[in-house]
Amino acid sequence: MIREWNEESLDHRNTLLYAMGISEEDAQRPIIGLINSWNEMNPGHYPFKDVIGEMKEEIYRAGGLALELPISGVCDGICSNTPGDRYTLPARDMVSSEVETVAELNMLEGMVILATCDKVVPGMIMGALRVNIPTVMLTGGYMAAGHYQGRMLTLTHTKQAYAAYVEGKLSREDYKAIVRNACPTPGACPFMGTANTMCAMAEILGLSPHDNASTRSQTPKWHQLARQAAAKVMEAVKNGVRPSDIIDQSSFENVVRYMMATGGSTNSVLHIPAIARQAGCDIRPETFDAISRQVPVISTIYPNHPSYTMEEFEAAGGLGAVVKELAAAGKIDTASKGMFGTIGEKAARAENRNRDVIHPVSDPIHQQGGLAVLHGNIGTDSAIVKFSAVDPAAWTFSGPAKCYDSQDAAWHAMLRDEIVAGDVVIIRYEGPKGSPGMPHMETFMAAVLGKGMGTQIALVSDGRFSGATGGLAIGHVSPEAYEGGNLALIRDGDRVHIDIEARTLTVDVSEEEFAARRAQWTPVVKPATGWLRLYRKECTSAHRGATVYWDRDETPPEKES
Repeated sequence: MIREWNEESLDHRNTLLYAMGISEEDAQRPIIGLINSWNEMNPGHYPFKDVIGEMKEEIYRAGGLALELPISGVCDGICSNTPGDRYTLPARDMVSSEVETVAELNMLEGMVILATCDKVVPGMIMGALRVNIPTVMLTGGYMAAGHYQGRMLTLTHTKQAYAAYVEGKLSREDYKAIVRNACPTPGACPFMGTANTMCAMAEILGLSPHDNASTRSQTPKWHQLARQAAAKVMEAVKNGVRPSDIIDQSSFENVVRYMMATGGSTNSVLHIPAIARQAGCDIRPETFDAISRQVPVISTIYPNHPSYTMEEFEAAGGLGAVVKELAAAGKIDTASKGMFGTIGEKAARAENRNRDVIHPVSDPIHQQGGLAVLHGNIGTDSAIVKFSAVDPAAWTFSGPAKCYDSQDAAWHAMLRDEIVAGDVVIIRYEGPKGSPGMPHMETFMAAVLGKGMGTQIALVSDGRFSGATGGLAIGHVSPEAYEGGNLALIRDGDRVHIDIEARTLTVDVSEEEFAARRAQWTPVVKPATGWLRLYRKECTSAHRGATVYWDRDETPPEKES
């Protein structure tokens, strides 16, 4: 067994298992935790209820006893544009703590972690790396794309439709029909948002089965993958294979390479460094920028493409086909290990069935990767832009600043037409400490896109974005306004300059003028209680993963002999 028990402790545990009808014989089996984030408020996690029984059967057949352990499974979309959104990023670290707690408290021999959505997948992996017992992951698959009047729809289109409705460009009947038809089935929203980006991360790290990240939810294939995950965790338990045996620096660099090739979510620049830290690896924004210059964009789905979704991506060969193209061009480490085989083996079993959806590296969509890290006297540490979702016409942009201390204020100003073409909107005090919690700025950008001004207005913020956000949206500005970053000192009318290809983000304010303004500056302090107050006190900057765990677990957990 992975765990070392003394007789008294084991008998004490077993007494409690007997109370729930577990037999004396079954209590001797290795106990595998099914760490399940299923709930009835999250369509991305809702399908897991359908496969728990199947996974228990597979694990029992292989000699284990699978017991379900529920933990939190938040959905970012549920609380978008509400105060609740402040909790979504901190929930990642909370979920990691839950995984650590249930695994260590219950002395599990192994785990299958089940998650799909933006913060839950990275949180579960963070916890699993700290625990370091045999672990595999099953992600929930993607939902079908919606349709209305012949137009492809996703969740994010509802926000754009609302802005168009307020503008008078869309009837109330059509707006409500878009809301009703945007999300037709359970699963992860079918665009290249954070959820699908994180599910891809789990597969590239080798924790989830082949094709899991690009398989539609609730299909026969997805059910088959659930059984594969269950069988694999028992194999890992019997062979003593832990996450630290397969995951290393190269694994995380491969994830970044995949993100660049597919225009993955900007949230990956928060999550991947924080996760890597738990494994004793070092991924920084600088890593993303260096790899962005090496790996081109070879596949785009919404918001990087106007109509392709995960449906077209899966039909073209999905994640495996992207890996195959990267491997053929020497752009990914094929020797990197995984619970289900190496990256090279993944590439070998894949097929690119549509080169309009997944290009070869020799014929890229963009010459550089989908994310860019910007520097200058606004983000003196860094700022992030998903330039694969920005029209090339807006890759360079200059204009006067228009400053707001919350997304809500900027959003209402946008709806009232107080923001005009040419403006650079500054939304500040929405960073990890300032909000606190670093909520999405997607509602503001959806209003911009809904009004048809995606190339005419720029946004610069210390907040973050949904992976579905399009337009010239620059986030993660670090240091954030709350900590005295220069973003806090910009005034209305200051001239801001953005050059994505040159990786610069500057404002025409001298250091002497910044110093004079700083002497008069008082931070905006937004109220926070409980968990958010603790998060504000302990979290790092966006430049360092926005996590309470950055300075802990400096090295991987030691393997037990």
